[in-house]
Amino acid sequence: MENKNYEIKYLPTFISQFNNILYYITYKLQNKITANSLYKEVVKQIEVRSQSPESYEVFKTFENGAIKYYKINIKKYTVFYTVKSNVMEISRIYYSKRNFDKLI
Repeated sequence: MENKNYEIKYLPTFISQFNNILYYITYKLQNKITANSLYKEVVKQIEVRSQSPESYEVFKTFENGAIKYYKINIKKYTVFYTVKSNVMEISRIYYSKRNFDKLI
């Protein structure tokens, strides 16, 4: 199988959620170093996954809709994405201990 980089598209919901997480860590917890580290790790893992995003297991939901979601576990967070054509759409980021079935 040939590896190719897919185009990465960050959806507004993901951007908003990620900004809220980074804001909370930076200003509420007063830990800019951790926020910066999380930012770099999330971007890095998404870029790595963009080389073959469909080669991972599809996230199973109770509803099993027409949309296939994949997930990336990064530190204490989980990033969800879909693949459309050659575009990897990054849709959401949640704290990993949440019940994803009701959120996706």
